[in-house]
Amino acid sequence: MATDIQRIVVIGGGQAGGYACKALRGEGFEGRLTVVADEPHDFYERPPLSKGVVTDSDPLPRLFPENTQASLDIDWRRPHRAVEIDREAGEVVLDDGERLPYDRLLIATGSRPRMPVAEWSDIANVMTLRTWDDANRLKTRLEESRRVGIIGGGWIGLEVASSARKLGVEVDVFERAPALCGRSVGPEVAEAIRELHERHGVGLELNRQDIRLSEEDDGRVTVTADGQAHEPYDLVVVGVGVEINLELARDAGLRTEQGIIVDAAGHTSDPKIFAAGDVSQHPHLGLCLQSWAYAQNQARVVADAMLGKEAHYDEPAWLWSDQHGVNIQILGVPHGELHCVVRQDPQGPVFFYLDDDNRLVQMVAFDQPRAIKLGKRWLAAERMLDPQALGDPNYNLMQLR
Repeated sequence: MATDIQRIVVIGGGQAGGYACKALRGEGFEGRLTVVADEPHDFYERPPLSKGVVTDSDPLPRLFPENTQASLDIDWRRPHRAVEIDREAGEVVLDDGERLPYDRLLIATGSRPRMPVAEWSDIANVMTLRTWDDANRLKTRLEESRRVGIIGGGWIGLEVASSARKLGVEVDVFERAPALCGRSVGPEVAEAIRELHERHGVGLELNRQDIRLSEEDDGRVTVTADGQAHEPYDLVVVGVGVEINLELARDAGLRTEQGIIVDAAGHTSDPKIFAAGDVSQHPHLGLCLQSWAYAQNQARVVADAMLGKEAHYDEPAWLWSDQHGVNIQILGVPHGELHCVVRQDPQGPVFFYLDDDNRLVQMVAFDQPRAIKLGKRWLAAERMLDPQALGDPNYNLMQLR
């Protein structure tokens, strides 16, 4: 471990920041570890916020038990925001004027929900979902609501739709694209997701280009889609993607594109500054992954690099979503010309997207976690696969391991 590292500052109190801190202590860092967080809570996971927190009143989904959290010996600055990185001085400036000196700095500022029309933020019964406080507000509002409109047919919008239906609330989803989750999965998967939601009574308004919201006198919200006004909703949840929190890094002169540009060890263009999680552009894919697995595993790698150790992140993209009691896992990112092989297994369908050499590029599995484990091996080995075997539900995929 480099002996000149006595002060590490982490900007961001989310999953990436939390796992980086745990890894730093686990690797023997005994210096001052300061975390700047804009929420008052300990590190927690975000995926449960749209699920069990809303439907089952689950407690704060802590990353670590309280005794583990305490053992990290963190010098918290919360709730506070970092407003400037003074690279020349090696200091982080906070919103109250305090300046935090660092030997190494980790930027784990994550992302924030995108509001496509600024004026929607002024409507009382329109909300987004990102934080623990948001989730508790959503839970309360769903318990009071009969009808909910959701703007956005991506993962977060569909998970909220699923939770609302579990609570018996009527739900309509409005999406500009002609398919659900169309930016991240192929048309075959999009169709399966559409069928899943329709079976559970979710109204789907796809390919709606002009979506407008207006507040009624009683506080309800009317959604007008391509000129057609729908019966007012008690609540509208907007889930149309995120904005990456790049401002600090960009203002500090670090190299950025979609996210902060990092190498496989999380180094930014400044040797003393690192980035992890949503805000860090994947070193191989060239995009920002809003993924639990990426935030956790890449942050662990970055922690090693911050201490001067050899470190390298090369895991494939992997995320999952729980909707209407079905676990959907997505492995890999589609690119180039692909053909799809569908395996209609009784346990749940599996979709294999292969390139011209029959190598796996992306795989989506419904309630099939073991298949995903095999897919990770195939991706790592760049194995050529037999499409006929993949599509035959009577063929044991373990024979292809």
